[in-house]
Amino acid sequence: MSDYRVPVVDSTQDRRVAPTQPGSRMARRQAAAAPPPPPPPDDRPTGGHRGGGGGGQNKMRVLAWISIGVTSLMVAGALTGYTVYRDAFSNIKQKSVKEDIINPRPPDTGALNVLLVGSDTRAGDGNAKYGQQLAREADAGGKRTDTIILMHISPNRDKARLISFPRDSMVQIPRCKNETTKQEMAPRRDMINSAYNSGGIACTMSTIETLTGIRVNHFVEVDFSGFKNIVDALGGIEICLKSGVNDKASKLVLPPGKSLLNGEKALGYVRLRHYGDGSDIQRIKRQQIFLSKVVAKATSSALLTDVGQLRDFIAAAAGSVTMDPELANDTEQLIEIAMSAKELTAGGVQFTTIPWGPDPENKNRVVWTEPDATKLFTAIKNDTEVATPAPSASASAKPKVTLKPEQVKVQVLNGTKTIGRAREVADQLTEEGFKVVGVGNYEAADGTSLAKSEIHYAKTITEAPDYADTLAGAVVPKPAPAAGRVAATNPQQYVPTAAATGTAPKGTPVIQLVVGEDFDSVKVTKLPDSVNNSTITASEQKNVCT
Repeated sequence: MSDYRVPVVDSTQDRRVAPTQPGSRMARRQAAAAPPPPPPPDDRPTGGHRGGGGGGQNKMRVLAWISIGVTSLMVAGALTGYTVYRDAFSNIKQKSVKEDIINPRPPDTGALNVLLVGSDTRAGDGNAKYGQQLAREADAGGKRTDTIILMHISPNRDKARLISFPRDSMVQIPRCKNETTKQEMAPRRDMINSAYNSGGIACTMSTIETLTGIRVNHFVEVDFSGFKNIVDALGGIEICLKSGVNDKASKLVLPPGKSLLNGEKALGYVRLRHYGDGSDIQRIKRQQIFLSKVVAKATSSALLTDVGQLRDFIAAAAGSVTMDPELANDTEQLIEIAMSAKELTAGGVQFTTIPWGPDPENKNRVVWTEPDATKLFTAIKNDTEVATPAPSASASAKPKVTLKPEQVKVQVLNGTKTIGRAREVADQLTEEGFKVVGVGNYEAADGTSLAKSEIHYAKTITEAPDYADTLAGAVVPKPAPAAGRVAATNPQQYVPTAAATGTAPKGTPVIQLVVGEDFDSVKVTKLPDSVNNSTITASEQKNVCT
């Protein structure tokens, strides 16, 4: 019988052909290995998307990153006082955009994903002085997102990760409505921040959703002028320098060691370029450490129990942002987020920059590193389960065995008509530690594709259900294991494309995973080194000197 789905060919050729887009599932399999990337481009090159005044605007990209990060605290920290200080939140500006999102949207998973954007507009009170001549024009030169951050809060509201997307990322912008004319614009490959320039926050949300597969529940916008007010409302932020600073460009003079920065000095600090090795890598690390200190202070009991300071902080934060009405006016949602802030201690907050490398077509632009970026998105997208208390064990109940993926042997069968699906899933399972021993096909009785994935185990092996449960917990959507194995068509030994870590002992039952049309992915729990190396944890930055 000819095998139309798992051909006996080199596994590197057993792949579907699909257009590659940054963040797409197939892109991670078609991306060539690249050498370590150089430091990020220091400034926007001549002829970029921005007109005049480039020096001042490039400096302000730092402020935008920090400003929007601080905004997250109003969502995850300051809202603790919502029920007491609800009047302060009447200052929040609102913008409804859901009717302008015209692309299919990912499903809601129970996690809370808030898109935080820092607009570089020079319009509005206090913004023009940070730009050059362009800032003094009537429309302040338009607007762009200098910063795009996705704040992901787990379904249990006990963990948070803030993912930063470089503004110079070259990505596929989907079709969007023009924010002004409401006319539909064709999809295009462009810098990610250009989505905001033409399509506003709705296009930016749709771009992130299309590229990552993650549902964006809400958005928060902030401009530069609110940064100083927020820092001052917190009573300043303490930083530590390995050496002193006397920098004319940022108008900052600081001694070595610890310094408490008010809003004005904080602006100079996050603008600081001529310090250390002068690289963007070092500057971004300083920004992340600064923001982690802001998180720690905004969620500290000292702030939350100081009635006057908390009121000032809430007023400063609320007056500096724009939100979607669904968030701004949903009392229950705001209180839910506020209560989760008690769990979101500084130790539970992580800051990650999306893995990136230089764009082969333009060294002054960047592209996301695959498959690492997609693995990060998958981990976020599949963070869906709310922990439930384990049932109390009775004397007669069989104790549940907890197994690691490395202890589970798996045979993956393709129940669809898509060529190479079994090997694709086998590769994903191997990366998560499962011991995949074989691949093959599964033929439904009526000859059609299997609609839903299935997991099967041998009836005669007492421990088999425990192994099946471990496999089921790693698959999205989660199949219900069933007793009784199925017949495989054209079974083959699986040879992993990467080093396998599975160490299942001899005699371990082989669990079958039959891939159906509904299969989404294997849960990603082991993030790549490029993600871990670009991540800092807030609780570890308390005594760090830069």
